[in-house]
Amino acid sequence: MANQWKQTFEIFFIFLRLGCTSFGGPVAHISYFHQEFITKRKWLTNDAYTELVALSHFLPGPASSQIGMALGSIRGGVMGSLAAFFGFTIPSALLMALLGAGFLEYGQFLNPGILKGLQIAAVSVIVHAIIQMGQKLCPDKERVTLAILAAIGSNLIQGMFGQVLMIIIGGGIGLLFFRNVDSLPQISFNANMTKKLGYWYLSIFLFLLVFLPLASTLFSNPLFNLFDRFYRIGSLVFGGGHVVIALLEEEIVQSGWIIRETFLVGYGFAQTLPGPLFTISAFIGAVISKGSYTFFIVLICLCGAFLPGYLLMIGILPFWESLHKVQSTAYVMKGISAVVVGLLFAVFYDPIFVSSVSGRLDFFLVSLSFVFLQFWKFPTWGIVLFLVTMYGITSQLGYQV
Repeated sequence: MANQWKQTFEIFFIFLRLGCTSFGGPVAHISYFHQEFITKRKWLTNDAYTELVALSHFLPGPASSQIGMALGSIRGGVMGSLAAFFGFTIPSALLMALLGAGFLEYGQFLNPGILKGLQIAAVSVIVHAIIQMGQKLCPDKERVTLAILAAIGSNLIQGMFGQVLMIIIGGGIGLLFFRNVDSLPQISFNANMTKKLGYWYLSIFLFLLVFLPLASTLFSNPLFNLFDRFYRIGSLVFGGGHVVIALLEEEIVQSGWIIRETFLVGYGFAQTLPGPLFTISAFIGAVISKGSYTFFIVLICLCGAFLPGYLLMIGILPFWESLHKVQSTAYVMKGISAVVVGLLFAVFYDPIFVSSVSGRLDFFLVSLSFVFLQFWKFPTWGIVLFLVTMYGITSQLGYQV
């Protein structure tokens, strides 16, 4: 027992350090994890780590956080998975909650150029993420076409229903037409979990996914409704942190919980901080609270957003060996992955691009920032600081932002 607690604390503090230093978003996090756990500590082989990355993109939820959860589980079981999650998430969640509370109290005193800079930073980072995801997930004309059709379809059938429908159709198209893709990688790690426990985790996930919407309708409690919305978002976000923008915009912004401008400011803040992008939910919770029961509401939003990804990743690990032997799993994954790119492209254009880029200066700085990110490999936080500085200066000089 003493050794187990020692191992759990070791996992927690390793991930706590990563949570304080892992800038750059999900793609960068995967690289940080590889350096720390594969190259340095040799917890897994390179092939096993590649498989974990593939699994994280197969499941909905925050991809980099789920990789961390899986690494914690492989090293220390259930306690290890929780230690990894809390260590990696706490720094960013705490800072985002404080920024949300501070913005709620003092946002009206901020230089409007700073707020505009954060919004434009969100535009630059998302278009960079679309290009990166597109190169990886849509490497051929068939999947590019599917992505564009999914973007069109999600605009014709708006709302979460349209997005879920596109994902289902994408999986079906992948199963029928993407049969020339590679097989899933072979299993090469011990999940350190029993299948019985995996059944419990997956059962809890499905129960909450069905029960929460019903309970929210029956009880008409705003806090219950808030948890239900974040839980559904966490259950349907394929592709990692950037894709959460699409569902948050639909479930939180259009429903009136938070205005779009404030939401984009929170996303800009999230880009400057280390740790998972899903902690934007802490910022949203702090703003929604309006200063009352802030800690409790932030906790509701964080738990709702992260819980589905945790339950799915830890629940499916014991079954992954059997699952990836089914070749059709790879076909479905390819179709869903292409649709994810399309959904992100659709929400990038409307509402993010059309509501943020309104003049020549905006277009110039978005284009320049994209070049810095894509080709000069500037860090994301550096781009955010650059844009905040530029818009702050232009605002002081009297330029309309």
